[in-house]
Amino acid sequence: MTSAVADELSAELRGFREVQSLAYECAEAVAAQLKPGVTERGAARMQREWLRERGVRERGVRDWFHLPFAWFGDRTAFTGFRIPLQFFPTHRELEPGMPFILDMAPIYKGFTADIGYSGCLGLNPVHDKLLADLEAHRELILREVRERRPLREIYEDVDRLMVRQGYANRHRAYPFGVIAHKVGRVKERRLSPHLFGFGTRSLKGLASDAIHGHRDGWSPLWSPYKFSDHPPQQGLWAVEPHLGFRGTGAKFEEILVVTDSKDPEQSAFWLDDDLPHVRRWAEERAAA
Repeated sequence: MTSAVADELSAELRGFREVQSLAYECAEAVAAQLKPGVTERGAARMQREWLRERGVRERGVRDWFHLPFAWFGDRTAFTGFRIPLQFFPTHRELEPGMPFILDMAPIYKGFTADIGYSGCLGLNPVHDKLLADLEAHRELILREVRERRPLREIYEDVDRLMVRQGYANRHRAYPFGVIAHKVGRVKERRLSPHLFGFGTRSLKGLASDAIHGHRDGWSPLWSPYKFSDHPPQQGLWAVEPHLGFRGTGAKFEEILVVTDSKDPEQSAFWLDDDLPHVRRWAEERAAA
C-alpha cells in the first residue's frame, strides 16, 4: 500500500469514526435524560433532535441510514416480535429497573454509522450480566474474521457461544436474521427522503451491493443463510450481536473494518475502541 493510499484510507476511516463517535455521544446524552414515564417514541425523538440541533457545531445530521429506534423492557429482547412494524418505537413507558436500547444510524458528511446502546434505568443484575457477557462476542467475531472464516460459520459460532452462556439469539429476529450489514459513503444531497424510516439513498446503496455481491458470490447482509456462506468481504460492517434472557435484551453495535491486508491485525479491526461498552468492560476488569 502506497503512502498516498494509506493517507486516503486513514482520512476515510476518520470520517466514519467521527460519525460513530457522534452517535454514541448522542446515546449517552439521551440515556442520561431518560426517566420514568418517557416513551419509546419520546426517546427516539430525543435522539433525532440531539443529532439535528446539537450534535454538530456547523450543522446537524440531516440524513439517516435509518431513523432512531428505542426499545424498553421486554421489547429489548424483541418478545413477541413477528412483523417489521413491531420494531418501530411505541408508547411503551420506561419504568425503574427497566432495560432500554437506543439504536440510531446517522449519516454525516456522507459517512454512515449504525450504533446500538444498551442501558438500564437503575439497578438490574440480569442486564449487567448480559452486558458483561457481550465482551466475549466482540472478541470471537474479530478473531474469526481475521481467520477469514465464512460469515455463516462465524454466525453459527456466535450462536453456540450464546447457548453456552445461557442466552437466546435475538438478532435472529431482525429481517433476514442479520448480525451485521455493510455500511458506506452516501452522496450528500439537499433533500434526504426516507422510506419506512430508512434513507432511500442508503437503501439504494445496499441494494446495489446486493446485486453486485450476488454476481460475485457475496452478500452485504451477514446472516445465518446460504447467501452469507463466504469469507468476510472487504469494507465496513455494522455488527450487532444481540443477547436475550427471558424478558431482557442487550446488544452493542459498532463498525468492524475488513481490509485485504496480509497482516492479521490489519486485516480486520474495530473502528474505535473508545466506546461506552468497551470502556465499561475495562473499568470492570480494573475493579476486579
